Amino acid sequence: MLIGGYLGPLAIVLLGVVPAAAIAGVAPRLLRISLLLTLPIAISVVLVSVFTRAGSHVLFNIGPFDATAEGVDFAGQTLVRLLAISTSIGLFGLTTEPRSFVLDLERRGLSPRFAFVALATLEAVPAMVERAGVISSAQRARGLDTEGSVRARLRGVLPLVGPVILSSLTEVEERSLALEVRAFGRPGRRHLLWQIPDSGVQLAVRAALLLALLGSIVARITGSFPSLP
Repeated sequence: MLIGGYLGPLAIVLLGVVPAAAIAGVAPRLLRISLLLTLPIAISVVLVSVFTRAGSHVLFNIGPFDATAEGVDFAGQTLVRLLAISTSIGLFGLTTEPRSFVLDLERRGLSPRFAFVALATLEAVPAMVERAGVISSAQRARGLDTEGSVRARLRGVLPLVGPVILSSLTEVEERSLALEVRAFGRPGRRHLLWQIPDSGVQLAVRAALLLALLGSIVARITGSFPSLP
């Protein structure tokens, strides 16, 4: 967002995200997920920016709407930024175990209650998808038709909603009881026995990225940041 233009976000994706995803072995999955998540927002950005942004160079008309070159340029810059954001977040999600991430945040001073909320949020969607798959398989074994035509698939969704929601509520109650049994609500700082390995190279890279971010913010505020295409 600070760099702007086309070159900066594309450089982040091509030089940072894509090589890291290739090393981790998640590049095809990352590309598929990023495109699926970005596509709805991208369509709306293109339509709104191209046909509503004022400009002096009109490319074509559709009824009362004028497609301007300035709108196309703004939409293009927004799309490459969305691509950089979605691929970066997607890479983080595919390569970082939520439990490890939250426990390390707690080790760095985050409240255990906030850590539990963060962990439950990160694990909610995958857990519900897995639970829905198990329930769907069980109901198919009992004769429910959840495959085939669109009508059959829609008809098979309704019997899934109730069991998924009820099982999710039951799991929350069971997890709460298990946490209370383990003295989760006791006051004071917890002593974690497990710690994520953190090498000096990783620490240096994080520090360099943080300094680069702070430097970019200062340069933007003072107006000395170079204008990139």
